[in-house]
Amino acid sequence: MDYDTYGSNAVELAIDLANADRDDPGWVRAFLDAHTEWFTEGTSLTLPEQDAGQVAQTATLVRDVALAESEPDVMARLNALLALASPRPYATDHDGELHLHYARPDAGAVEQLTTTVAMGLSQVVVQHGWQRLGVCSAEGCGNVYVDTSRNASRRYCSNTCASRSTVAAYRARKRA
Repeated sequence: MDYDTYGSNAVELAIDLANADRDDPGWVRAFLDAHTEWFTEGTSLTLPEQDAGQVAQTATLVRDVALAESEPDVMARLNALLALASPRPYATDHDGELHLHYARPDAGAVEQLTTTVAMGLSQVVVQHGWQRLGVCSAEGCGNVYVDTSRNASRRYCSNTCASRSTVAAYRARKRA
């Protein structure tokens, strides 16, 4: 499955957000600090409590889209995420390649993050199908992933989870 570089990176940002460890009270700041390349230079990544709550809401909505089990359910959840976005696309070549950014350059961190995540995720769903989003089948994992396989057969978020599940199934068969 091929999709454009900026859009695919925006989807990876959405997946990272959905899989962020929210048990840590400082998770929002840690997430933003780990993804500074997504924010316009000079954007403050220090957020008030209310804005941190909006980041958590965006993360929940991304996970909800991946957990949806039907197209109408995906549409409702994706539209809830898109309702938080404020797209204002513009062309830029700040990294040497012409591409689009989804949020206005002077937007705050939450608006930039939410809009980029919502637009990137919606492009994958609309262009490649809602079945391309999934939640890892490995016991105890639950990470969200985008299935980029040719035949849309991915079940695990990583090779590590796939291998762990395969070994566990093998050992269970050996015991039986």
